[in-house]
Amino acid sequence: MGIQGPISLASDQDSLIEVTELTKKFNEVTAVDAISFSVRQGELFGFLGPNGAGKTTTINILTGLARPNSGKIKIAGMECEKNPKAAQHLIGIVPDESNLYPELSGFDNLCFCASLYGMRKKERQARARELLDAFGLKEAANRKFAGYSKGMKRKLTIAAGIIHHPQILFLDEPTTGIDVASARQIRQLIAELHRAGTTIFLTTHYLEEAERLCERIAFIVKGRVVRTDTVANLLQPIQERKAMLISVSNSADDLCDKLASAFPHFEFQAVSTGQVRIESAEAISIGPFVRFIENQGAEVMEARRLIPSLEEVFVRVTGIELDAMKKEKERAGGGQ
Repeated sequence: MGIQGPISLASDQDSLIEVTELTKKFNEVTAVDAISFSVRQGELFGFLGPNGAGKTTTINILTGLARPNSGKIKIAGMECEKNPKAAQHLIGIVPDESNLYPELSGFDNLCFCASLYGMRKKERQARARELLDAFGLKEAANRKFAGYSKGMKRKLTIAAGIIHHPQILFLDEPTTGIDVASARQIRQLIAELHRAGTTIFLTTHYLEEAERLCERIAFIVKGRVVRTDTVANLLQPIQERKAMLISVSNSADDLCDKLASAFPHFEFQAVSTGQVRIESAEAISIGPFVRFIENQGAEVMEARRLIPSLEEVFVRVTGIELDAMKKEKERAGGGQ
């Protein structure tokens, strides 16, 4: 795709974004509650949490669209809590809802956005054509934005966010509400921007998306950051344990209790009707469990090993069940 990266302003080990004790209140509601974190130069940093956790409010503060009640923000060494526009020339923003003009064509939208950053006509037209080609929108360049599909609109909104080669790109729920194929394309675009050197701050409630893309992740729940770490470190504790899911028909309600009594060195959980999760620090041999279940008058329909995921980590750290997150996906209308 050949997406050109930004000019580096800091060494790879430096923090490009530093947030300290950041707080934002709306009347009696504390949307962001004394959060602290940093993002390194060239990093793809994930900001994960359910809807209403404070993700968008945090982005709005960092990009100068909202003022914090207290706390400190440093972007590329510039103090931004008092002067929100100090670092805006370094920042690209892709909001959760498109901010482009429906009556303008894709090409004209990109040229207009480029003009806001002071790019000259020849430069902005060349950059617009480059991005339309890179994002697979060349044939739709002269069509009105209103006629674009949801996936095309999302891609053009990302193109508009990087029109000026920003050092930092803020992506707020970039794949929410779009089809699977478009979401896959956008993840590929994000990965390529990251490889090109762009520092990316990504908010999402799609945990599998963050696991695929991000190097480090902060979990935010009810306005508070509850854990920040690398994906590898977050996954390590559960990767050390083995897990298996058994699907059973004609099982009694107390099957888990019976299994726990018969196999005290293993942990059992009724995941749903007819499904039992087995977990252990040691390797799991399925034969003894199948024989025991069948002796109870039930039938084992399927047994499969489970690969640990970031979703499991999220549940353990935050206490928020995956069902709640899945319902949010359904409300958003997106399949990831």
